[in-house]
Amino acid sequence: MLFVVIMIMILITKIGNVSADLGACPKCGSLEVPYPFSTDDSCGDPRYKIYCNNGNELQFMSAEGFKYKILSIDLSANKLIIQPPDLLVVDDTTTTCYSSDFSSQGLRLDERLPFNISTRNTVMLFNCSDNILRSPLNCSSNSFCRQIEDKVEACRGTLCCHFLKDSHMTSYMIRIRSGGCTAYTSVVDIRPQDPVDNWNYGIELQWLTPN
Repeated sequence: MLFVVIMIMILITKIGNVSADLGACPKCGSLEVPYPFSTDDSCGDPRYKIYCNNGNELQFMSAEGFKYKILSIDLSANKLIIQPPDLLVVDDTTTTCYSSDFSSQGLRLDERLPFNISTRNTVMLFNCSDNILRSPLNCSSNSFCRQIEDKVEACRGTLCCHFLKDSHMTSYMIRIRSGGCTAYTSVVDIRPQDPVDNWNYGIELQWLTPN
């Protein structure tokens, strides 16, 4: 009986170490791909899948299949920052604007994976309908979104709002849609006193450490 127990424990240990045994992935061009991230089935942990685009750019894929450029990875804090989607003018004759991930209704993470959106993101929404005024978002003339209109010229003059992505909201989605807001950007750890050009534009994600 003791022998059986020992063999089961050895088997469990081996299964638990399969991902760790794969080790870190090769560089993506000059970019390190630290463990647990995986760009290939032969390395890293498959739950932490990212992509090497054209051999020189790391990308994170949403649950809807939209890929975002990875701007930085902080292994010590289990956090990475992805680039917000581009803001596009759909019709030059109007002031409407859309994020490039509009067809995916914004950013949505797969809740089965070990990633979520951190609470250090200040999200700014643009081209919002009047319905948004009934929400608790800051849509006033003092909203941070008004400070960056010159940087998002495609959305200048539209109704815009901002909110802090806090723990009371879903940590798996930044939603845009028709009838709501159609575009967004985000700033990590915003410092309102700093010039807007110095703000850290990005969407910070955090991940659980592999077991």
